[in-house]
Amino acid sequence: MDLRKLVERFKEGDERALARLITYVENDWHTDEIFRHLYKYTGKAYRVGITGPPGAGKSTLVDRLAVSLKKRGFKPAIVAVDPSSPFTGGAVLGDRLRMTKAMESGIYIRSMASRGSLGGIAEATGAVADLLDAFGYDMVLIETVGVGQSEVDIVKTADTVIVVLVPESGDAIQAMKAGLMEIAHIFVVNKADREGVDRFVRELEAIISLSNRDWKPPVIKTVALRGEGIEELTDALLKHREFRLSRMDEIKQQRLIDRVEQILTRRFLKSIHEDHALSRRVKEALERKRTPYEVAKAIQEAMERECKGG
Repeated sequence: MDLRKLVERFKEGDERALARLITYVENDWHTDEIFRHLYKYTGKAYRVGITGPPGAGKSTLVDRLAVSLKKRGFKPAIVAVDPSSPFTGGAVLGDRLRMTKAMESGIYIRSMASRGSLGGIAEATGAVADLLDAFGYDMVLIETVGVGQSEVDIVKTADTVIVVLVPESGDAIQAMKAGLMEIAHIFVVNKADREGVDRFVRELEAIISLSNRDWKPPVIKTVALRGEGIEELTDALLKHREFRLSRMDEIKQQRLIDRVEQILTRRFLKSIHEDHALSRRVKEALERKRTPYEVAKAIQEAMERECKGG
């Protein structure tokens, strides 16, 4: 189908056109042209990142949170970033299977594979969030795969970061090691019907009290499977949203800087890999004729000459 016609259908509210354009940006097909038409419609949606270790119940929590937000008058959409298959590159888990309440409520859900990303967030997640924004969704929930330390990548995409933990396995200490303490705006202790939850919450609150940040992350206990604590979580999210809105210009500027850097890095690396001279330079490093640093410097100088020549 002609891209212009697809964009027009998107503007008319056609969800099939939205799905097709998401596939385009996931694969970096015509991304520049798509956003030449649609970027001016972005900038209204609030983005919420939900992260934490595997097995914490993030998908069920996102499912219930989205429904709660819809009941309060928002138009939410969900982006679920799955681990990618090592064979096909496609999403493995299929979070829609666990998001039954959201599906029943007609909430838009899109699963994405995390191929090409080390930070638990698919490389195209920011672009997909922009498309959902332009389509009219005002609350975009982004669930990450939960891969530990590099989960801090979510902070570059989301306005509010919710870190989901469970009482056992010393998650409070693990969260500190992983850097999640620094990025969390709200902590959720899910599966709070398990033994030791109160002691775990006290440990977490004690760690938070040592922070000198302007915003002190609240700790919300939930049992997502039963819907317990979801309204309290929604209240905390909306309270943080109100706090963030006063600084939104600064936040959006930093996010845009991060996006431009990400695009430049991807394109720079892509152009390097497409350059046949790279193989020759790497071979020289393998033969110990050059160091990896000298190889990198030679590539950098070649790119700089090309830019000056242009």
